[in-house]
Amino acid sequence: MEFALISTIILISIFPQTSISYHLETTFLQCFSSYSNSTTKVVLTQNSSSYASLLQSSIRNHRFSDTSVPKPNLIVTPNNLFQIQTTILCSKKHGLQIRVRSGGHDYEGLSYISNLPFLIIDLTYLRSITIDIKEESAWIQSGATLGELYYAIANQSKVHGFPAGSCPTIGVGGHFSGGGFGTLFRKYGLSADNVIDAQIVDVNGKILDRKLMGENLFWAIRGGGGSSFGVITAWKINLVHVPSTVTIFSIPKSLDQNATTLFMKWQSIAEKLPNELFLHSVIGVGASSSSDGGKTVLVSFTGLYLGKAENLLPLMENSFSELGLKNDNFTEMSWIQSVLYFGGYSINDSLEVLLQRNQTSPSFKAKSDFVKEPIDISGLEGLWNMLLEEKAPTLIMTPYGGRMSEISESETPFPHRNGNIYDIQYLVSWDSNEETSKHIDWMRRLYAYMTPYVTKSPRAAYLNYRDLDIGMNIGNASYVEAKSWGMKYFKSNFERLAQVKDEVDPSNFFRHEQSIPPFSY
Repeated sequence: MEFALISTIILISIFPQTSISYHLETTFLQCFSSYSNSTTKVVLTQNSSSYASLLQSSIRNHRFSDTSVPKPNLIVTPNNLFQIQTTILCSKKHGLQIRVRSGGHDYEGLSYISNLPFLIIDLTYLRSITIDIKEESAWIQSGATLGELYYAIANQSKVHGFPAGSCPTIGVGGHFSGGGFGTLFRKYGLSADNVIDAQIVDVNGKILDRKLMGENLFWAIRGGGGSSFGVITAWKINLVHVPSTVTIFSIPKSLDQNATTLFMKWQSIAEKLPNELFLHSVIGVGASSSSDGGKTVLVSFTGLYLGKAENLLPLMENSFSELGLKNDNFTEMSWIQSVLYFGGYSINDSLEVLLQRNQTSPSFKAKSDFVKEPIDISGLEGLWNMLLEEKAPTLIMTPYGGRMSEISESETPFPHRNGNIYDIQYLVSWDSNEETSKHIDWMRRLYAYMTPYVTKSPRAAYLNYRDLDIGMNIGNASYVEAKSWGMKYFKSNFERLAQVKDEVDPSNFFRHEQSIPPFSY
């Protein structure tokens, strides 16, 4: 039986249009058409003219564009909830796995890759946003991007915002369900902390809101990863207040400009700063200013202050005078302009750039860590040496504290709260997929080097920086087997997530390489 299953997987992966695939597609299409007369417009087969372009449109990691990567048998692009219900029921009946894609930013491609026969529910046409400024809330369908959300809020109010990520092409479906943090999270917490209702289609095809799904499932999808529990189609959020004027600054320093000493100071103060100030460090490599033409490590200290420069300057002089900030280092702007800035745009660009959904991306590998004690100088010097081995490494150090220290670890599945001074996102990118193994090997060596300086028992990780290196499910993994990686993402919340999974999807239909298994498995 095991040999037969492996043979089938290999056959489907290499020859996607085999008789096996054709049979699955045909029976699914027959099932879908028995419920709906819009099959040809909604369900794309591998022979459909728009299949390839749609599949590629939301692949945000180029290494998963390779022809050797398994492709979905079908892509379903629903226009309504009934079509999602139909997809779930027909997939269960005819043995197709489901992957759900909102923005395609899953770092390991799990929203559009599987080694078993599968289809994608691509939510690109379910992206309506309804803002209620009087109630200070919004309903957002899961296929909307963060850029579309920020744009919609800005069109309604200059003094409202939402705490979420910086990249505008991220789909809200995956972002909210994994936690979601950005420049406002020290003031207001995660995206998931500000979700007040949701809509999900469960494994039985039922449409549930918060009242109907119950508080256990509502808890689980706000940080536990929605793809384990059903298809989340919409979210209701609380909007938050932002001042009419915010202030930005960014100060890059190289090693010969005292970057190491400045980073040591940053480690000691960043999470203790007032909630209104977000000050992160971005570390990379660049050309040295010396005449030898070599490389050096560059550390950029970039801040967003929810207020005016006149109030920020004395705050920085008291807390981080070593940075030497002056008034001309500050740029005042609106909050939505700061969204443009952190998204990599000019603050003078039209807000319409936030509506651009397609984004070219290099191949990359990412990992994450959490830090509870400052890394000492010898540790940093070793880290700098490792970074200088690579052409395009990036480390993003995000300070915690503020509101994040006030929320209990068990309030949502996201447990990384009080006690963490910052988290690290490690990134390395490359142009040619022929270089993939070399760069991934370097990333794994870097991760191993950092072991003494980060959290332990477990070594924590952030779900939205998905990393299959820390463990994965093989087939229908048991709860005990999945704890090896589950505890890293969720700590003690992993058990409760598995119990919720047992309640809502005991047959483990919604599953992937890092999905939550039922507790009874």
